[in-house]
Amino acid sequence: MAKGPLARFSRSGDAASPATPASGGGGAITLDESAHLAEQLGGLKLTPDQLRVFRHAEGSDTEPWDVMLSLLAMDEQQALTKLGERTGLPFINEPRLQESSSNFYESVPPELARQQHVAGLSSDGHSMTVVTAQPLQPAVFNIIEDLVGMPLRIALTPRAAVANLINRGYEQRGDLVTEIIEEMPLDASAIESVAAGVSSSTDLLGLARQTPVIRLVNMILFEALRRRASDIHVHPQESKLVIRFRVDGMLHDVFSPPMSLAAAISSRMKVMTELDIANRHSPQDGHTSVRIGQKKIDIRLSCIPTVYGERLVLRLLDQSQTQLSLDQIGMGKKMQARLMDLVDRPTGMILVTGPTGSGKTTSLYAALGSIDRTSRNVMTIEDPVEYHLEGISQMQVNVKRGVTFATGLRALLRQDPDVILVGEIRDQETAQLAIQASLTGHLVLATLHTNDAPSAIPRLIDIGLEPYLITSSLLAVLAQRLVRRTCKVCDGSGQDPETRGSGHTEKCENCFGTGYRGRLAVYEIMAMTDELRRLTGERADGVTLYETAQAAGFEPMRVDAGEKVAQGFTDQAEVYRVLH
Repeated sequence: MAKGPLARFSRSGDAASPATPASGGGGAITLDESAHLAEQLGGLKLTPDQLRVFRHAEGSDTEPWDVMLSLLAMDEQQALTKLGERTGLPFINEPRLQESSSNFYESVPPELARQQHVAGLSSDGHSMTVVTAQPLQPAVFNIIEDLVGMPLRIALTPRAAVANLINRGYEQRGDLVTEIIEEMPLDASAIESVAAGVSSSTDLLGLARQTPVIRLVNMILFEALRRRASDIHVHPQESKLVIRFRVDGMLHDVFSPPMSLAAAISSRMKVMTELDIANRHSPQDGHTSVRIGQKKIDIRLSCIPTVYGERLVLRLLDQSQTQLSLDQIGMGKKMQARLMDLVDRPTGMILVTGPTGSGKTTSLYAALGSIDRTSRNVMTIEDPVEYHLEGISQMQVNVKRGVTFATGLRALLRQDPDVILVGEIRDQETAQLAIQASLTGHLVLATLHTNDAPSAIPRLIDIGLEPYLITSSLLAVLAQRLVRRTCKVCDGSGQDPETRGSGHTEKCENCFGTGYRGRLAVYEIMAMTDELRRLTGERADGVTLYETAQAAGFEPMRVDAGEKVAQGFTDQAEVYRVLH
């Protein structure tokens, strides 16, 4: 427990509390006591005059630390650090919640924890470690000791971090990674019943923890996963709130809940993904996971402020779909043979190009799945890590902690890799390191944003690479797009075959009336030739490279797409939509 200056500043009414001043019946602090306490506070450098002002300041009995900070005019983190140095209490800037702290959240009422800014951190079974942003309240710590039934070890932590721990702790963290079992249909009546059950509240955390709100967000997630959505868009507009799902690359308006639910939905999703619910004016990114049966779904949330409110986009990644093959993603046998011949090379660089969301990483992982990972050390640097493949080491980009593609790739090169996958080449430094890795005995697989395979070369030069480096290392460029598969049940009509021609046709439940279910990729591979290397050295434009590659046997993406139309995998309208 805290002693010394911490115990002298509480204004608790409990006469037995160690926080009650020992001097005088009226509790006034004398001049000698003021000087003594000022000396005890050490680096905080509070003067005796400030201490006398503190004694009579409004709020000094309920939030003494906040009042002291205002008198000191000092940054919270700096003040807590100095207080920790003086008292010996540890300062933890970014505490990590431990499962052993469950006793705190089961025993301490959430209202007490939030009001007094105290959160449980961990326990060894004999004592409980708590973090606090209000250290001058020993009477409160005594109450919590009684509630948890063990002594407390106190650590100092900024207010925002304590609030985050409280959010996560009372959600029991296991509920954040929860199993959604509510299979209720998400329709207008369900939304209306939820809206009626949500009380009006200005407490965002309280709003996020209301049962109807939790149920609504769970229903949104379940419906999105039932429809195989890759993204959920929560889009506030001037007069309505629109929930959209991206299914097979296409956005669909699903339903429009009342605008009054916007704050509740936003707050709940922020709590789930461990974001600051009070921050509604700057972009934020977070993540969490949910379980549905045997499936584990990673959720990545992006939140931005707009003129009509916060717009949220959730990316859903199904971690159970890791065993991908080149057959499953739609690559023909001829194309597979060419790609695997390239992937089996010991050195060089292979690029996969296409716009965002065109399946580049999926194709690379399907190729990695065919590599002998027992004899070759395969390592990746990605943002985010979308798939988990056994036998490879994966590194997650974390810009806040200094892990960029460039720094991560530099670290990977010291790990004796044979094959390196670079999630994306975004800048000159990453491109330079990838090229150098391919020139020093490594096979490098990387993605790049270009419209077709020949455009990758001018793009690398535009980033800042010298042409001679490209000619020395680049083996081939694979470009791709995703097209929707024709629904096998309704044969692309979008109508239920059992009700077709009955006068009351219903939509096909397999494809939800779209005529398509699932996607497959269409490809083009441009292998480097001596003529292409010569033109690269001369900094030729993309059109010249395209024509030269075609003369050497390069088949554009339309050829592969035409073959898939002929085989009945997709239709001409879909190919036109994607490639026209």
